[in-house]
Amino acid sequence: MSESSTTRYSGLALVGFIFITFSAPLFGVVAMPGAWYAALNKPAWNPPAWIFGPAWTLLYTLMAVAAWLVWKRGGWRWPLMLYFVQLALNAAWTPIFFGAHELGWALIEIVALWTAILLTMLSFRQISKTAGWLFVPYLAWVTFATVLNFTLWRLNPA
Repeated sequence: MSESSTTRYSGLALVGFIFITFSAPLFGVVAMPGAWYAALNKPAWNPPAWIFGPAWTLLYTLMAVAAWLVWKRGGWRWPLMLYFVQLALNAAWTPIFFGAHELGWALIEIVALWTAILLTMLSFRQISKTAGWLFVPYLAWVTFATVLNFTLWRLNPA
């Protein structure tokens, strides 16, 4: 393969990772916060709604670039399988929390997501230190989201 073909192929792979990664939240589009979420008891440190769009845009971009870096170094190996598992868990949380209004089940799910993110980050780091570091903000955000989910579950018993 020529250098220009390799560069083009790599660029297309990056676009593919971005597309797949940004597709994950589409499963939650039918489960928006709405009146149910507005009526919940929330802690004083609950973030404002406007922060979620920019935060997730940044996080999904970092995730996609990290996956692409791993792909460039190792192709379709175990770390990328973990990536897709955590992406599926990421996609599942919103319908459970906002769609089904199941705070307890969402908490269980987000703990599984956090674990999958950690395992993905550690496996990425073995292939690309940069890819591992790109997952740190995502893990930090989901750590915060897990604490928030737990707090909402405690403040709003079923």
